[in-house]
Amino acid sequence: MSFTRMGLVAGLFGVMVIAAGCQNKLHDENVALHRQSRELQAENTRLKNESSAPKQDAAQLATLQQQIAERDAKIKALQDQLQTPTTGASAESLAGIETSYDKASGKMTVAVPGDVLFAPGDASIRDEAKGTLDKVANSLKKDYAGKPLRIEGHTDADPIKVSKWKSNQDLSEARANAVKNYLVKKGVSENLVSTVGLGSSKPKAKDKAVNRRVDIVVAVR
Repeated sequence: MSFTRMGLVAGLFGVMVIAAGCQNKLHDENVALHRQSRELQAENTRLKNESSAPKQDAAQLATLQQQIAERDAKIKALQDQLQTPTTGASAESLAGIETSYDKASGKMTVAVPGDVLFAPGDASIRDEAKGTLDKVANSLKKDYAGKPLRIEGHTDADPIKVSKWKSNQDLSEARANAVKNYLVKKGVSENLVSTVGLGSSKPKAKDKAVNRRVDIVVAVR
């Protein structure tokens, strides 16, 4: 082979080597660019998530605050209604009715004095107290539909002397059931209502009249 031909072959080989080297370099650069692109996309997604998180938190907080405000408004409205005398009931006869909300347990309690609901030693609801229970029933059906509730009967600690009930425990159970039956009669779902008689085991105050009560406890949340 002549030197001229050898030089031509060598030159072509060199060009091929250089071309291969360029292709490898381009391939490596292409891989690196793809990797950088994926990294940038991941970083962009992260930044978007971080930037939207405060907005999402703010929206969730606003929704929660609105729900709390609506719940408090319902409780306040019920309390105002219960404090308004109905036909045949005086303001004095409704004194002592309280509506409270326990944030920790998520429960609203309507405490109705036993002396408002019942005659001494009796478990028959007074006619003048039925208007108050009507308001409770309407609120339960309208504002707390589907919410479970428990009716708790309470008495003072004085032993029963003249009554058909053997004990304060029996009387408290009978009074709780009487309120349940009335609310169910007014359209409250019986499946949502439970009762318990607590007798004198959970007094609220030293005043015996305050301890004689029926608590209607609603699981608001």
